Amino acid sequence: MKLYLIQHGKAVDKAVDAGRPLSKEGIEEVEKTGRFLVQAGLAVPEIWHSGKLRAQQTAKRLARRLPGNPVLSAEASLAPNDDVRATAAALDGRASDLMIVGHLPHLSKLAALLLAQDERRALIAFVNAG
Repeated sequence: MKLYLIQHGKAVDKAVDAGRPLSKEGIEEVEKTGRFLVQAGLAVPEIWHSGKLRAQQTAKRLARRLPGNPVLSAEASLAPNDDVRATAAALDGRASDLMIVGHLPHLSKLAALLLAQDERRALIAFVNAG
């Protein structure tokens, strides 16, 4: 299995919209990432995202670009401060490729747990829509 971890695109400030949808810049970032992934030949059968609007919008925009119509799934335990061990357990034994669109610090901790068995290690510097 190949696992792709993507941080959501930039969102509008909470003071502007409490739901925090993608900003114009965030939409442009996600579209750019989508074009890159298509050029790289990436295809995944499924994309998991958190229930937060900005992650859902990012996942939908990426899914529209990727071949094969990936299935979108809002998953529990992908919020910014959720325990990454629950996500790691859900991945255990999985055979098919997967993309997870989520948030910091969750994605950083998940990557560290999966790669180094220590969620406290800072291994990857995530950026919005990357």
